[in-house]
Amino acid sequence: MTPLGELVAEPGRGLVYGNRGCLHDAEGTIRRRWAGRRWIACRLAFRGWHRSPLLQPGRFTELFFLDEATAFAAGHRPCALCRREDYRAFVSMWLELHPRQRGADAMDAHLHDERIDAATRERRLHRVPYGELPSGAFVVHEGAPRLVHGDGLYAWSTDGYGTATPRPRGGRADVITPPSLLAVLAAGWDGAVPLLHPTLSGLTRSAAGVASS
Repeated sequence: MTPLGELVAEPGRGLVYGNRGCLHDAEGTIRRRWAGRRWIACRLAFRGWHRSPLLQPGRFTELFFLDEATAFAAGHRPCALCRREDYRAFVSMWLELHPRQRGADAMDAHLHDERIDAATRERRLHRVPYGELPSGAFVVHEGAPRLVHGDGLYAWSTDGYGTATPRPRGGRADVITPPSLLAVLAAGWDGAVPLLHPTLSGLTRSAAGVASS
């Protein structure tokens, strides 16, 4: 899955497992982008459960994200089963943002409105000043998804993060990550699955070394 929530065929599976219902037909061909509003992000391993083969008829379509920042950008929240503690923390943050929205159905309906334009059924982007974006957010910059991290905008791929461009000091960004999930990131999210792929660590260390030399 890309940060824009697009399904792509890739041999790599990333660090986060995902589910948004059964998207494939009996032959394993993807026929829809979602089935219902419950889009969740899971652990790769839980209780030794293992499904083989993938894309079984009538079962949910197995999705994979590079990391949780990518899953958040696509509009997925923590699973209440395999990530119970994360889910409870998420609900607590959610109620701070939306005190009247209690329960998974209310959260999922709100997130669906933030990620999908009801009129066009296309991905909804949000205009937010660059200076207000927390690390872990995703934007569309120069036509491609970029991760906001510190003062940089890092290129995304299914293999990890690549070269960075400076975060603009002014202006507004076309933000992919839904506003409620931006707020969760800004509050300091730290869950059971990796927020950021380890490729970013090497890039940020390299940038720091260049800056100090």
